[in-house]
Amino acid sequence: MSQLAKLGLYWHTLKYLKPIQFHGRLWFRLRRPRLDRSPAPSLRPVSGVWQAPAHRAATMSGAREFSFLNEAGTLTRKDWEETTRSKLWLYNLHYFDDLNAVDAPARDAWHIALMDDWMQHHPVGGTGWEPYPCSLRIVNWIKRHLDGRPLGSDQCDSLAAQARWLSQRLEWHLLGNHLFVNAKALIFAGICFDGPESERWLAKGLAIVANELHEQVLPDGGNFERSPMYHAIFLEDLLDLLNIASSFPGRVRTKVEKDWRGTASRMAAWLRATCHPDGEISLFNDAAIGVAPPPQQLLDYAARLGIDTPALAWPRPAKPVLTALPDSGYLRVDLPDAVALLDVAPVGPDYLPGHAHADTLSFELSVFGDRVVVNGGTSRYGLGQERLRERGTAAHSTVIVDGQDSSEVWGGFRVARRARPVGLRVDTGVNEVVVSCAHDGYKRLPGQPEHHREWRWRTAGLTVSDRVTGPFSLAQARYHFHPTVQVRPEGDQTLRLMLPHGGQLRLRVTQGVLRLETSSYASAFGQVVATACAVVDLRDAQARVDFDWT
Repeated sequence: MSQLAKLGLYWHTLKYLKPIQFHGRLWFRLRRPRLDRSPAPSLRPVSGVWQAPAHRAATMSGAREFSFLNEAGTLTRKDWEETTRSKLWLYNLHYFDDLNAVDAPARDAWHIALMDDWMQHHPVGGTGWEPYPCSLRIVNWIKRHLDGRPLGSDQCDSLAAQARWLSQRLEWHLLGNHLFVNAKALIFAGICFDGPESERWLAKGLAIVANELHEQVLPDGGNFERSPMYHAIFLEDLLDLLNIASSFPGRVRTKVEKDWRGTASRMAAWLRATCHPDGEISLFNDAAIGVAPPPQQLLDYAARLGIDTPALAWPRPAKPVLTALPDSGYLRVDLPDAVALLDVAPVGPDYLPGHAHADTLSFELSVFGDRVVVNGGTSRYGLGQERLRERGTAAHSTVIVDGQDSSEVWGGFRVARRARPVGLRVDTGVNEVVVSCAHDGYKRLPGQPEHHREWRWRTAGLTVSDRVTGPFSLAQARYHFHPTVQVRPEGDQTLRLMLPHGGQLRLRVTQGVLRLETSSYASAFGQVVATACAVVDLRDAQARVDFDWT
């Protein structure tokens, strides 16, 4: 890449940032607070009811044996800095999620030893003291305490020291979910401890949440990063806040709790709308199954907190029914035997696109309860070609033009020029739903091509029509299949798709040229499997594909 091109990439990335992200980064780097190890304030007695939270899968299989991101490992280093592991694996080590995972009390002897070891050998600095893992650890230690496994005095002193440290290391330069979990941890510490110091933590945390809740949760209930995985994590955070507020009545004002409840209700409805019939999240942007608790667990948790939540499973309609999530930019179409989820969303938010993929106008489709058309998923973070490939347009079920990504994803968590949806139109008839939309992501290319897509559903079928306006050399519509789908060619332009539970459907290309490629699919971190992808080269700038499942 030329120097001029690099400058352009940086310009189109940095111009969206807020001023606080520049001076906040400078402040974060220059400020070096000292760790205050003063004795902890006294613990406040629980006067309300702590409800059982949502549980993740256990990650400990031995006193120092772990499995994070589907990668097993042992804590071998005294200082807890396992340098052979990825940054994300190391972060998970310092979260202490296992303290509140499934059957956690049975492993409590391991947990106590692990907490003691962490306090002794990871005193200050290093990965565990970075604000994000510090925030998650504070919450996990307090949740364990509220679950009936009381904190010891050394653990209380360490928790208070961590809260003091965190209050001086808030991630204003990152904003988004990082700042929100910083605030959540301060609220947990501020509610759980007594005295003027804890009042300051609580006030600071509540002030941040008051601003960030309405910034990060859109009116339709979707999290503004537009990732179903991060949406589920954010919902869990909000439910945890409601839980601790109910456990200590009066510590959070009734009006604030009411606002949290209303937001949690909208978020639960959004989560339900973007799940597949198998009960798990769809894979738009950075999303992987198993990072957040399962959606059903989150809805059950919300119900235990008195939030009115619908059943996760949707009723099977007699005719196509469309559900719009207009602020986040997703659409759901329910048919008697199928569910489709459409991404007509912008990359967003503009100042925080780190978890965005170049997946505009992609979609996922389940038929007879099985996933059929999918996006490629996310198996890793960090830098590298595979991370870049997973964020790229070709890894998604949409159209790629001249081998370019619709949004300029780069550097692991960066986006320069972004695709924006234009001309969204929805038409609903008695037995038909038609959605059409375009995006301008390729207008940066010579000739300024523009991708237009139309989905047309009938009771037992779907037609996807693509059109690219403006000059280009090669455009391909890509349909990635779930790895459990067996794909059998029937002639040059037709595929028979056989589903794991016995259902079948036919894919027939009526415009364009079909071929099969091998692709990959990652439903979870650390798990990549081969799968098939139908590639349709556009002819006369158009492609059209019929799916039938009668």
